Amino acid sequence: MTQAPQSFTVAIAGFGWWGKHIATRLQGHPWLNVAGVIEPATQNHGAITEMGLEAWDDFDAPLARDDIDAVILTTPNPLHEAQVCQVAAAGKHVFCEKPLGLTADSARRSVQACLDAGVQLGIGHERRFEPAMIALRKALDAGKLGTIMHAEAAFSHDKLIGIQPGDWRTRKDVAPAAGMTGMGIHLSDLLISFFGPVESLHAFTADRSLGWETGDVVTVQMKFEAGMTATFSAILHTPHFIRMHVFGSTEWVEVINDSHPDTPDGIVRVLTGRSDQPVTQQDYAWEDAVTFNLEAFAEAALGGAEYPFSPQEMIHNIQVLEAIERSSETGKVVSLSDV
Repeated sequence: MTQAPQSFTVAIAGFGWWGKHIATRLQGHPWLNVAGVIEPATQNHGAITEMGLEAWDDFDAPLARDDIDAVILTTPNPLHEAQVCQVAAAGKHVFCEKPLGLTADSARRSVQACLDAGVQLGIGHERRFEPAMIALRKALDAGKLGTIMHAEAAFSHDKLIGIQPGDWRTRKDVAPAAGMTGMGIHLSDLLISFFGPVESLHAFTADRSLGWETGDVVTVQMKFEAGMTATFSAILHTPHFIRMHVFGSTEWVEVINDSHPDTPDGIVRVLTGRSDQPVTQQDYAWEDAVTFNLEAFAEAALGGAEYPFSPQEMIHNIQVLEAIERSSETGKVVSLSDV
């Protein structure tokens, strides 16, 4: 859009870590407004109303309001499909935090529900909106790196180590393959956006220290239909580390983030290497990519610029998640054509 919309009003479902973060980030936004929070745990309603927001026990009241344009889901993973379908059926746009589903078929049903209802589906992969990632994508599209050979990526932190065993984030059935649904799925989304569909993959998980059923380490090897390969990892018990490194035949680019997307601090360093030349560095300031993603979703819902995630990419990323879960359980390579 050439100018900001006058108003777009959302309800947030869930008031855990990420629901609170989104509610806080959108406070004072010039045109993207939060009306309230859907939170069945009524003991949290006081904190919601202290933010000047309404608190609802369930979806009924906000879905019935004409002034609410969309619902942002920050709820546990197994609830996403049913809630996406419920919101879409009510004629509201829906933004779903990752993962869109825990199986490819679940993701397909959610995407189809939004297509059938004629509503916009958004997905919580904010890393596509980081300025450094946008610059890397432009360099790839322009062929600046030459033939793409390989990529390496990591997204790790220790923000969740205080969670007790038995919490939903520790369980295989709810958060499979260690850090995949929390962190690794952002990397697979970026890699899909860079290189297209994945052909096959081999994944491993381990429990090194936390004692979680799902494990605390995941590492993945991937081959893309376009021919390049990639590896990535997500670790749930190590100091913050975010890295993306793409190797081309004429140039490589490495992106290193000093801080997590929820922490407005530090810089993003972009290193570039070419044969027989010194490595160069360009620094980017931290930017609020979470809000950028929500703005892009709202603008697409209002008929503005096309949302930069295709339904096929959303589904394919969950195919990758399901394949990683299968591979880590069986120890075998999984073809994406089988998912």
